[in-house]
Amino acid sequence: MESDWDDWLLRDVEAATPDGVAVWYLGCNGFVLKGTDGTTLFIDPYLGLGDPPRTVRMIPVPFDPEDVAEADAVLATHEHTDHVHGPSQAPILERTGATFYAPDDSLSVAREDENWTGEWNVTENQLTEVNEGETVEIGEFTVHVEEAHDADATHPVSYVIEHDAGTFFHGGDTKPGEAFDRIGREYDIDLGALAFGTVGRIPDKETREPKRTRWYNDENQIVETAAALELERLLPTHWDMWKGLTADPKVLHHHTASFEFPRRLEIVEIGDRVDLADA
Repeated sequence: MESDWDDWLLRDVEAATPDGVAVWYLGCNGFVLKGTDGTTLFIDPYLGLGDPPRTVRMIPVPFDPEDVAEADAVLATHEHTDHVHGPSQAPILERTGATFYAPDDSLSVAREDENWTGEWNVTENQLTEVNEGETVEIGEFTVHVEEAHDADATHPVSYVIEHDAGTFFHGGDTKPGEAFDRIGREYDIDLGALAFGTVGRIPDKETREPKRTRWYNDENQIVETAAALELERLLPTHWDMWKGLTADPKVLHHHTASFEFPRRLEIVEIGDRVDLADA
């Protein structure tokens, strides 16, 4: 899969020696996390072009997955193509020996729909099922699997990723849900990633006729979720990705102004780095 950016972003990740946790935004809903000791996690990395003209990628492909040299794990939040995608993720597992952690329906895509173990040099031992309420230790990170509320997905989860430097929350494509008040009480979340976008007319998957489509939080929904989670910093995602559903995350300054949480907006573009040590 050819990258628009060659391999400079991956080499920056490899060369980084963060004082805490460095977090790189990959566009769409993808992230790389790297800790002080070098543990490297990929979350929902998607390097595909979509399904034009239905879904049209609006941002660069930031790297070729075959150029990834260091990864301890790849985490998936749910089974949609821009979160579980063999051409984007299986080469990472193949090249690094990393483990793929995902809920059951996401693993069904990897095993049955895309045949990762047959099409790539990926072993069954690298595919690990996770469920809500479970905790996984990955190097210096403690990953808690929590609930998510995404009516468009069949089994979505969210991840609370703890480190001595702070805590990162990845909600996948979740919208507001009852579980987030509890999650906000149980964890001290420094940085949370939530999907944000507009409503647009997107061709239907079956008929290809334009259809009013909402896949992500609007301004009010993302603030409701961030407030329930008691986020110190809110990092909006997905607003950059699909033609017809893009949005301007700067408008969220107005929507968050009168709420206690989130205390701060973290507006980033594809390729940008933020650090938990700054929280």
